[in-house]
Formats: sequence, C-alpha cells, structure tokens
Amino acid sequence: MRLVQLLAVCSCALGVAAYLGESSSATASASGACVSDADGNGYTYAGHQANIAGHGVRATITPTRSLNVAAGHVAGWVGVGGPGQGANGEDAWLQVGIASVQGTAPYLYAEVVRDGRKPQLILLDEGLQTGVSRRVAVLETSTQPDSWRVWVDGRPVTKPLHIRGSSGRWAPIATAESWDGGEAVCNRFAFRFERVSVSYGGGGSWRPFVSGHRFLDSGHKLQSLAEAPAVGGTYASEPSSQSPLPYAFVASS
Repeated sequence: MRLVQLLAVCSCALGVAAYLGESSSATASASGACVSDADGNGYTYAGHQANIAGHGVRATITPTRSLNVAAGHVAGWVGVGGPGQGANGEDAWLQVGIASVQGTAPYLYAEVVRDGRKPQLILLDEGLQTGVSRRVAVLETSTQPDSWRVWVDGRPVTKPLHIRGSSGRWAPIATAESWDGGEAVCNRFAFRFERVSVSYGGGGSWRPFVSGHRFLDSGHKLQSLAEAPAVGGTYASEPSSQSPLPYAFVASS
C-alpha cells in the first residue's frame, strides 16, 4: 500500500487522544518493557506544554535514531488546541511534525481538526532520514485572527486555516507521541526538539518556550538540553554548532 493510501486509513488515529494533562497514572506493562496509559486508548506522551497561551509554536525536530513502529504510529510534533478545546467545546487542533507508521519511513505531516470534524491529515514530505532536522511551526496570521498556517523550513506550506475561537486561547505543545494501534506492542522513538519557541502575537513574535506542564508516561524519557533564558530574557548570540538552541530537549522511549 502506498504511503498516501496508508495515511488515509490511519488519519483518524494521529492526535485524537487528549494531550492535556500528564498521564501520571500510566503504568508499565507486566514485562516492564512497554508503556500504557490509564485510559486504555493506547496513547502515551513525552513532552511539554507552555506556561502561557500563544499565537504559535515552532521547533526544530530531529529523529535521532530509527523509529521502530510495531503497530500504530509514533510522532514528534508541535501544535495548539486539542480535544474539547474548540469555541463551543468541540474538538479543534492544529499540529505539524515528523511521524512514522508500521512499515514506512518517517514522513512530515500536518493535521487539522475544525468544528469537531474528523482530523484532516496533510502529507508534506516523505522518506525522511534519521538525523535530518526539519524546522516546523504553526502560526496564527497577523491579518486574520483565528486563521493559522503551517510552516516548514521557513516557508508556509498551507493556505490560512480558519479555526473559530482559537486566537490567543491555547497553550502551545511540543511532544513525542506513541499509539500502539490497539495491540500489545512496544514502539520505540527518539526525537530531539531544539529552539522551541512561542509566538506572542500573530505573524510571529517569538520568545523562548517555557514549560508549564510536563507529559511523561511511564517508560518514556525526557532529557533537558537547554533551558529558556530568564523571564523576559531573549536569545543569546548564536552558540557553537555543537550547542543546542533553547528551549531544547530529547523525548525517547
């Protein structure tokens, strides 16, 4: 099955779990090797939510080792919104990131949910290589409140997407995600997130991401690489090529 056909089948699985609130009650499997969540929907997370609402989020995301998907999918993404977060309590979100499903190479995708409708998956690139970084963002436009675009490597890759009642309401998220496809399997991932930033205004007014909440299901790991500057601070001059840009972390399983 071609990737685009496979993703059409899987599109309702990416991002449908509630990703607000730490899965603190998640427990490891009997073998201690895999993870599961208390809701029993097979979704687990390792990442952060910002401490403030914003108008966009961006990051440089790198799969640092091969993504091993036994069933379902794994993904590393940034986004806003979530289940029940729409204007009238309906599902509404927008995310962009790198993912893999069983039997495919990593691919670059965006996903949008509006007005409680089913998720719309947008395939942006495929055949991504381990260790290769992509700069991704979701950003509200400066001229149309509630309208958002997906950006990749500094360029917009979608038309404006209107999400009613979204302006300035959502705290951005940067996270890795695994879904087991309803099977007792172990998916493995490792994503490095660098220069994670929040936009304080439409069109891009970027400041370093400050974590207000951590997602960390049992069996996953979060490694901090570079914290944000002090409150009110700005980015320092460019560090060496070996130094990660704040806010930076690795999410792995």
